[in-house]
Amino acid sequence: MAEHRTMQRAALLDAARSLLSEGGTEALTFPALAERTGLARSSVYEYFRSRAAVVEELCEVDFPVWAGEVEAAMAAADGAEAKVEAYVRKQLELVGDRRHRAVVAISASELDAGAREKIRAAHGGLVAMIVEALEEMGHGQPRLAAMLVQGVVDAAVRRIEFGAAEDPSVITDATVSVALRGVRG
Repeated sequence: MAEHRTMQRAALLDAARSLLSEGGTEALTFPALAERTGLARSSVYEYFRSRAAVVEELCEVDFPVWAGEVEAAMAAADGAEAKVEAYVRKQLELVGDRRHRAVVAISASELDAGAREKIRAAHGGLVAMIVEALEEMGHGQPRLAAMLVQGVVDAAVRRIEFGAAEDPSVITDATVSVALRGVRG
């Protein structure tokens, strides 16, 4: 019985990823989850109490995987600047990944304060990845700089997500340039 519940929960999470990828947070509804998984709508409530709970669990499951990919890209880079560049490029490369949609959905207004705090803490772990590289580059306030770099990455993610006129590779290159050289280009 426990194995069946685990499989059903995984199927619901996979359906949620697909719905988020296809239509954003508006597409993530319990009727849609039920339809995708073949469960009765009332059964979906046995696994999750709300849409926010689905998004929160997706983030708990997917964010560490996503962060691990960013960390691996940084580990493969040689030198502090290359690590910062890898940090930016990998995050923007993951924008099209279905797992990323859940991470983007964390800003949804229906998340309660506790869920937002958990996600903020996980995001803080991501930012912490580049603090050391920024220290090596000689930045006087590496933690602040790391948060600002992440802000630029977040803006680029939104630009890509909302179908900007620019090609995603142009957005990525511009983001790397801003992260490494500021607005001087």
